[in-house]
Amino acid sequence: QVQVVESGGGVVQPGGSLRLSCAVSGRFSSIYAMAWARQAPEKERERVAFISNGETRPYPDSVKGRFSISVDDAKNTHYLNMKNLKPEDTAVYYCNTVVQVRPGGPRESYWGQGTQVTVSS
Repeated sequence: QVQVVESGGGVVQPGGSLRLSCAVSGRFSSIYAMAWARQAPEKERERVAFISNGETRPYPDSVKGRFSISVDDAKNTHYLNMKNLKPEDTAVYYCNTVVQVRPGGPRESYWGQGTQVTVSS
């Protein structure tokens, strides 16, 4: 069983910064990939950050230059670092972790419970 726990959401003013955390625990061999996605009301879920084997994929234009993903391997925790936040960044943010259950075995994907980020003056 794998647990994924998010934290760090809240209310921030436009132009402010926020860091979300995603702690992964449980029984698995290794972490294959980590990502963050967000979903605003009446909009589809949008992936905003992805990292696998130390390499990040290009960020979408909507967050490029403002968001970044970072990892603390020792803590099995990854972070979404957000700066220069805009009202349109308001959404529920979800972390996603793909683990290798055992060496050579299947990979499994787990989602966090979601954390609300509200950007408002």
